[in-house]
Amino acid sequence: MLNVLTISAFKALHQRHQTEHLARHGTRLAERQEDSFELTLYAVEGFYAETWRSRGDEHILFIHVFQKPAGLGDYLRLVQLPHGL
Repeated sequence: MLNVLTISAFKALHQRHQTEHLARHGTRLAERQEDSFELTLYAVEGFYAETWRSRGDEHILFIHVFQKPAGLGDYLRLVQLPHGL
């Protein structure tokens, strides 16, 4: 049986373990830039996680997690549907 990590359990993890969990179980959905930061959005077991890095740096500064679709608003403009849809 698959153990699903809840958003609360994910938040309780050390950031290093959050990063490892995203790499193993997250689905990368989109990337965007905001000011001097590079953000990557992941879907993870019933919630979303957004990693924040300084532009050009591999080190993750923090991970923002959320469940409400309103948090996806900044990514919607990046979605490109196939021609004809």
